[in-house]
Amino acid sequence: MATSFNSQPAKESTKWQDKLEDYCVQAKVNAPVYNFVSDRRGGRTAWSTSVTVHNPNTMYLCTFSARYFYDGTNNAKEDAAEVAVKALPPLRG
Repeated sequence: MATSFNSQPAKESTKWQDKLEDYCVQAKVNAPVYNFVSDRRGGRTAWSTSVTVHNPNTMYLCTFSARYFYDGTNNAKEDAAEVAVKALPPLRG
């Protein structure tokens, strides 16, 4: 029995950055803007970030910060994007 590669539904993205980007597209607002901060800790650098997006209901800029510092910038972006997605209002259909 042959298996069709097209028979499976598209997998929903699990990356918070992608979810936030999709949210902005659906809300018809500007793309999220990430702002990095670093902290030198001994021989290493720790990174965190905040992300700024428009609230589609009010059109005010909202800034959400990552909860922690990380070894790399991608984890910091993921954390800030998760905070933003969970805090932004649901889009009206």
